[in-house]
Amino acid sequence: MSSLLHRSTQPRPSAADSLDGKVVVVTGAARRIGRSTALHLAKHGAQVAVHFCASAGEAAETADACGGRAFQADLTRVDEIRRLFAEVRGAFGRLDGLVNNAARYHEMDVHEVTEQDWDEIHAVNLKATFFCCQQAAKIMLENDGGRIVNISSLGGIRPWSRHVPYGASKAGVIMLTRSLAKALAPKITVNSVAPGVIHFDREMPEDIARLARATPMRRHGRGEEIAQAVLHFLTGPDFITGQILAVDGGLSLK
Repeated sequence: MSSLLHRSTQPRPSAADSLDGKVVVVTGAARRIGRSTALHLAKHGAQVAVHFCASAGEAAETADACGGRAFQADLTRVDEIRRLFAEVRGAFGRLDGLVNNAARYHEMDVHEVTEQDWDEIHAVNLKATFFCCQQAAKIMLENDGGRIVNISSLGGIRPWSRHVPYGASKAGVIMLTRSLAKALAPKITVNSVAPGVIHFDREMPEDIARLARATPMRRHGRGEEIAQAVLHFLTGPDFITGQILAVDGGLSLK
């Protein structure tokens, strides 16, 4: 009797939010926002392809937790992106969704940024995002189309003086989202979630704490809240495309 009562109190995804039978790739899914997203999408029925670059152990844990499969690829190399999506297609036979979450984030003085710094950030944050979209779209168009969600950032909307290369790359992701929404319509929607201050670690650096205090909601965000926004774009009306949703507690309003 107690087990029946326990099951009855668990929240169940609504039919409108269901991803049953859908295959979704989440890049950079071993940790943090990517892991939260993979787990949340699996909870709503998705078969999740958990991408990772170097975090093999954590990726395996994420894949096991969401009943998905882990796939390794270095997204700075286009040939590896092609291999990644070929392997996903071979494993699942289709692709319905892509969440471009993998990113590099570095704080640095603008006077000390090197060519290598610039290239390393843009190689993952912008170049890889485009080529993942390209390869995913080819598979999606073999069937009924699909949904793409690019994780951009509040840093692509507001200028952050110590994150110039990062902000430029994420601003690029926002324009890439809008352009691809037109280029891939009507079979594929392309939208973006722009996180604000999202924190995972027990200790919070003072600069993060300061931003959290400046957020109108007076707190930092959680990975699950980004995942919920991603789910909205993956399951909502296909009349929504080319949109940027800031999930930032109102920080972009200041």
